[in-house]
Amino acid sequence: MPGPSRGRPVRRPLSVRGPAPKRRRGNSRVRLTVGRLLLVGALVAAGIKLVHVQGFQAEALSARAERQRATPIDIPAARGSILDRNGKQLAFSVEARALYAVPQLMRQTWAEELEAKPEIGSFEDRVAAIAGFIEQTLGREVNGQKTDRDTILAKLSKDTTYIELVDNVDPGKAAVITEKYADIGSEYRAVRVYPNGELASNIVGAANWRRDKEPPATHGLLGLENAQDNLLAGSNGRRVVDTMQGNNVVIPGPGRSRELAAATPGKSLELTLDVDTQYALQRMVKDYTAKSAARSGSAVVLDRRTGEILAMANDKTFDPYDFGKASEDQLRNIAVTSVFEPGSVNKIVTAATAIEDGVFQPDSVLQVDDSIKVADRVVGDAWPHGRLDMTFTGVFAKSSNVGTLMAAQEIGRDRYYDMLRKFGLGERTQSGLPGEEPGFVPPLNQWSGSTFGNLPIGQGLNMTLLQMTGMYQAIANDGVRIPPRIVRAEVSADGSRKEMGPPQSERVVSPQTAKTVREMFRAVVQNAPGQTGTGPSAALPGYQISGKTGTAQQIDAKCGCYSNSQHWITFAGILPADNPRFVVGIMLDNPTVGPQSAAPLFHDIASYLSQRYQVPLSAEQSPIVPLVL
Repeated sequence: MPGPSRGRPVRRPLSVRGPAPKRRRGNSRVRLTVGRLLLVGALVAAGIKLVHVQGFQAEALSARAERQRATPIDIPAARGSILDRNGKQLAFSVEARALYAVPQLMRQTWAEELEAKPEIGSFEDRVAAIAGFIEQTLGREVNGQKTDRDTILAKLSKDTTYIELVDNVDPGKAAVITEKYADIGSEYRAVRVYPNGELASNIVGAANWRRDKEPPATHGLLGLENAQDNLLAGSNGRRVVDTMQGNNVVIPGPGRSRELAAATPGKSLELTLDVDTQYALQRMVKDYTAKSAARSGSAVVLDRRTGEILAMANDKTFDPYDFGKASEDQLRNIAVTSVFEPGSVNKIVTAATAIEDGVFQPDSVLQVDDSIKVADRVVGDAWPHGRLDMTFTGVFAKSSNVGTLMAAQEIGRDRYYDMLRKFGLGERTQSGLPGEEPGFVPPLNQWSGSTFGNLPIGQGLNMTLLQMTGMYQAIANDGVRIPPRIVRAEVSADGSRKEMGPPQSERVVSPQTAKTVREMFRAVVQNAPGQTGTGPSAALPGYQISGKTGTAQQIDAKCGCYSNSQHWITFAGILPADNPRFVVGIMLDNPTVGPQSAAPLFHDIASYLSQRYQVPLSAEQSPIVPLVL
């Protein structure tokens, strides 16, 4: 057999195929026919449904569409709490529900369902069953609201678009009712709780749920609840709900609400107050004011190192659950909203300035008459006397107006005015308390000749009790004034804290001057034969007390002149004088019964503070110093 040709590639043999099978045309025709029939059937069914909807259900569906719409609404955020310095709650919110119904919609829905299910019974039977179940679940009364079957039935039978059945219902019980009966709607509520009632109500204030606001939420109306409303309230969320046309009544039932954005809870406020100290101070102020028959009374306790307000009490308070019935005097925080002429408590400005400038020393002797002429005015002491040789300490311990004015004249008008401003008078303390008044110090360029005969003895200017107490805080704090404050920290919902650091401080006098003045003012509570100060009843055994009494004449509205029968009574004190821890300020508006002094009240407050905070006893008792030679 001849071999393959050289140089030519070997070719593979071609494959051999059999004849192609014949196609079966019957199957494709069947499939095409069936598909066409199905399509025609679907179109016929859709047409029938369209005819049914447009011809038979058009009126009902149109009416239902007219009755509802999708409406975006806000979701109220959880409100923050108000706490004392130890985390005890002064105000907080609890979640609740308000149950409501839409009677007109209920009746219309029942009529539509009755056509399809005649066995559902009458509308009266349905609402009677709902009313009975609500009574069974909630009882016959909730928070003073009647929830018995007859009361609920009467509400459900009204011909109205909206009716509230009961407010402030436990969320769990509300869910039981709405899950069984979709006709009943449930609205979010937040109930503000004040566990201590009237305690610190002038500071904390009040808030309540306002459905008439947009969005409905808890709104602060008084005190810090109002002043810090934005911080406490947080940021609202957003949801879409089905509502009735013409109003924003949410249609009850599942699937009617879709959340778009969650709410951000509000922050809580941690205050500088101590609940226990506040309780004790409030009780003592109320009792002493009533016993002295004063028009009003107020007291403040400051931490001398930080300026923090540990307690602030007024004799008049209010019930935060029923503040609408309170008088204007009950609602006010008079420690910061009322101004008064402080009287001799203001003499500390003259004492501190004279010591700071080296004009006098504590044992310097002044020859003090019983009156002095300043411009066209004659000022006298509170008691008649001839010329007395008084120590500079004795001038203040005996509260001599004449001696104080003699020292003030040595200081001079300009220097004295400058020191009034350094002590923080004439401007708000920026404490964070709402309604705070700035007080009044007449501008230097408006002083008349006799103005300098009034100011050093505490007349012709006015201040709040908080300002007055702050003056003594500067002396207690080695000459550095730290403005008082009420908010200690902001606390987020996750527990993170933002501390409120101390405000800008100001040096008023040197540490040595402050110490000298504290030692001088110990003589105010001194009790020794012939050498007794004006406030011995403020003394506290075992502790050095430094302080000052004050009595200021009030203006008689009839004559526009100073009254001889109506007075502001004040006291400011430091506990203890040798190692200051607390500063206490007291004001009584015209007491008419008992001793015309606030010194006994200071004694009671100081006694409580020393025990509550376990203040160490003074190393030695205050020495008896000469006041009158």
